[in-house]
Amino acid sequence: MTTPSRLSPLLQQFDFAAERLIHRLTGPVMDSGDGADTEVGPVTDEEYLWEPVPGCWSVRRRGDGPGPRATFLAGTGDWGRDAASYPHPWPPPFTTLAWRLSHLTEMLALRADHTAGGHALTRDDHPVSGDAAGAVAAFAAGAAAWRRALLAVDEAALDTVGYCTYPHGSDPEEPFIDIVWWVNQEVLHHGAEIALLRDLYRAAPPRPFHP
Repeated sequence: MTTPSRLSPLLQQFDFAAERLIHRLTGPVMDSGDGADTEVGPVTDEEYLWEPVPGCWSVRRRGDGPGPRATFLAGTGDWGRDAASYPHPWPPPFTTLAWRLSHLTEMLALRADHTAGGHALTRDDHPVSGDAAGAVAAFAAGAAAWRRALLAVDEAALDTVGYCTYPHGSDPEEPFIDIVWWVNQEVLHHGAEIALLRDLYRAAPPRPFHP
């Protein structure tokens, strides 16, 4: 199938944002933004779970229960992501690298399913990774699933309201091309946040690690 002309630049932007984020998390080099390669090591479990300020939301062992101001752990498996029903706590809790990466991965995997899959997955079905390597691999898989979903759409689909039935956004009320644009913004801005957290972690004083 030929990629619709309106989708091509959005797909290129998504590919760049997802690839850049993966390189920032895995190394051995990342794009510095000016065309030069910058050396970077893979994110460690300690960094993945680092809480730079008190009261962070993160991913946690299910047996430990939710963190401060969270009321439940989203996802499935031995680990879950801090969450709360609406209205969310105010001011919003600061979220860790682990939380942000899990959030992105869930969004991509579920939107892919609600676009080109069984239209049935919920947050309760989404596994949450308790280690950095597993989380990066899960993000890469989610990004690949979303990309496959995009490659299956045509011009008519781009204008179809509710083409994606993802239940945790405005997808049922939006034309699909607007959802594609929004997903790109999510990957771009959370990717930038994750990159900044890596910079802060590198500059922070040594700290004890208790996984």
